Amino acid sequence: MRMFAAFIIWLMMSFSVLAVGVDEVRLSDPAEEARAQNIMKQLRCLVCQNQSIVDSDAGLAKDLRIIVRERVIEGDDDQQVLTYMTSRYGDWVLLKPPFDGATIVLWLSPFLLLMIGFFVIYKNQTARKTTGNSVPLSAEEKKRLKSLLKDKGNK
Repeated sequence: MRMFAAFIIWLMMSFSVLAVGVDEVRLSDPAEEARAQNIMKQLRCLVCQNQSIVDSDAGLAKDLRIIVRERVIEGDDDQQVLTYMTSRYGDWVLLKPPFDGATIVLWLSPFLLLMIGFFVIYKNQTARKTTGNSVPLSAEEKKRLKSLLKDKGNK
């Protein structure tokens, strides 16, 4: 009986993991709410790393969701809302920042690192090929090696 009660308690506690925070205030028009949700999916939570404000339970993310809904109610289109948010919080608020002078390193660094990796592998392979070619021992070197091995075997 104890085991059954413990199982029920564990089961009830595990369902709490699936709980999702829901905003108290949502837009009355489902189309506008869907548009606001789409905009929110493009915005990064400034507290959480790499999480949209839709997925975040942080207080700041909740405030940002409220701002997005207010801008949608005011009649701003999607780009105007995103422009408003970037003017207020910078390009960091966007999950996909624009390709410009300030973010060029961000966009090109994966390609640069890939090229560096290929260069290191290439250099490593060519270095192996040059060190792999060995010259056969001369007669004098063979004689010296035999004597060293013979001396070592006697010890």
